Amino acid sequence: MTSRGKKIFLASTVIIPFLIYATIYYAPIIRNAPFKAKEFVSLEYKWGDAGLENTYNSATGEYKYLNDKDSLIVKNIKLTEADQKFLDENADVQGFWNLPDVVANGEADLENKKALRYFIKFNYEKKSKQVTYFPSFNGNVRMKAAIGKMQKVIEQRITDVEARTKN
Repeated sequence: MTSRGKKIFLASTVIIPFLIYATIYYAPIIRNAPFKAKEFVSLEYKWGDAGLENTYNSATGEYKYLNDKDSLIVKNIKLTEADQKFLDENADVQGFWNLPDVVANGEADLENKKALRYFIKFNYEKKSKQVTYFPSFNGNVRMKAAIGKMQKVIEQRITDVEARTKN
């Protein structure tokens, strides 16, 4: 068998079946991805004690928070499409979709009305994903890092948008 014949044989017995398999196996997964960026509708972000008095809703642009003097500040801040895309991509990178609905140490955290907590909810046309995160969580380090970074990215993006609207 010639060198060229060996290459053709290798391609027809290994590479071509692998490509066919990959296409057949992964095409439905990609097509039916649960959280598609183009279907992104809004983000809800809340933080505080059990009342979650600080809130942001990207659908309405309503941003309410208590300042350092315990005065309620109400603003209207809209995320741009680029901001929304950035947050959706970051959620993808952090594995937000794979996190449990509650990231806490257990019932003690949930029952503690004074414990700081963050509520993050991504809304899409067909479904949504929400996670309640307690920063005091001391379980899986990778899980805590993922949700902690997601929370910081959202907070930073809202702060950046707020700063842009002031100027």
